[in-house]
Amino acid sequence: MNSERWAPILFGIVGLMIWQGAVIFLHVPAYVLPGPIAIIQAFFADWQSLLLSLVATLAIAAASLFAAALLGIILALGMAASRWARAAIQPWAVVLQVTPVVALAPLIIIWVHQQFLALVVCATIVGFFPVLSYTAAGLAATPPALLDLFRLNGASRWQIVFWLRLPSALPYFLAGLRIAGTLALVGAVVAEFVASSGGFASGLAGRILEAGYRLEIPRMFAALALLALAGIAIYAALGAFERAILKRVGATSL
Repeated sequence: MNSERWAPILFGIVGLMIWQGAVIFLHVPAYVLPGPIAIIQAFFADWQSLLLSLVATLAIAAASLFAAALLGIILALGMAASRWARAAIQPWAVVLQVTPVVALAPLIIIWVHQQFLALVVCATIVGFFPVLSYTAAGLAATPPALLDLFRLNGASRWQIVFWLRLPSALPYFLAGLRIAGTLALVGAVVAEFVASSGGFASGLAGRILEAGYRLEIPRMFAALALLALAGIAIYAALGAFERAILKRVGATSL
């Protein structure tokens, strides 16, 4: 087995051992910086609540990832089919990407009265841009020789898009989807932080704020660790999905 696959795990174990040793040796209080053992104990002391909150956060992230993928593909197709559409869409997409979602979330929560839908909208704003940018780049990277061949055979603009450019852009779309998955989780957590101040605290962000108010720092770290593990799992799952799809169609990843 390739030893490089074990390198991150071994590095993490060594880091946790150093962390635990430093906390014990320096007598750091748990309310300042808990050690890994205290964090694990805090998780098992409240694992049901934390896992239910994780499920709520993942539901928001999954819904927003689906919406981000759909929105990104539609906008990218519009940009590929029309220069006017590209000129109209691209600047506003960049504006949404560079605008902090924490600034938009309170307004979205006010405008969208259904809390779950409001959180999905916030997370979608964070996650759709990688899908849009990668898919648009893939649609624009179609080999010119193939484009000329389709045009010589009388293919229409939309036939070229659906039968040539979309298959060529598949690796780009899947790469953008992999990045969007982790960003959707980040967007869901940020939106939950804002919503928690208004009393909607079903996700892990609510558990983090609750633990902070009560100075239950090990429990806070346990929730943070769950978020980190969820992000790693999402990235790995989407990476496996990408490899499986590309292997099936005989393409290579970016």
